[in-house]
Amino acid sequence: MDIKELALEVIERLKKEYPDTECTLDYDDAWKLLVSVRLAAQCTDARVNVVVKGLFEKYPTPEALAVATVEEIEAIVKPCGLGHSKARDIHACMNMLVDRYDGMVPDDFKALLELPGVGRKSANLIMGDVFGKPAIVTDTHCIRLCNRIGLVDNIKDPKKVEMALWKIVPEEEGSALCHRFVDHGREVCTARTKPHCDICVLADICRARASGEFA
Repeated sequence: MDIKELALEVIERLKKEYPDTECTLDYDDAWKLLVSVRLAAQCTDARVNVVVKGLFEKYPTPEALAVATVEEIEAIVKPCGLGHSKARDIHACMNMLVDRYDGMVPDDFKALLELPGVGRKSANLIMGDVFGKPAIVTDTHCIRLCNRIGLVDNIKDPKKVEMALWKIVPEEEGSALCHRFVDHGREVCTARTKPHCDICVLADICRARASGEFA
């Protein structure tokens, strides 16, 4: 099969394997997801979900976070690692939301990228999960699995992987597919242990498996 056919087959198989996939960061408002995804850098979603409970209890609105000091925010988010830089970005991001968008998260990709601490991965997550627009989130799971399966060829740069996937993945499937890559990457096609190819629904169409990489 060609690369587009492979992508469609991967999509269909992962749909059946993980029918109820969703973002593993807890949020009930777009601005909260912005905060959480910044904290999730080099930190587990599970830890972020615990930390933000205290953060949002003390600062329940973008306006409240905007007037807090960086040091006050850092004191709460420190368990997520890189506390000062994350607190600085969150503070600046909330200030821009308040000053430019009346505290509302914009539904425009370019506008999202202008927010402090927001890169392509975060912007795509917001676009797909909050606004239901076409999105491809190239996190570490997505990049690892796409290279192993053969959807990309030894490409590790997140933006380049994203651009390659846009060419072969239907727009309406991108966001959910990337969540399913996370599910599959955590449960089966793992990074820190030998992948569990014996139970993988993609084993017979996986380039790494065919090459004997994990034999």
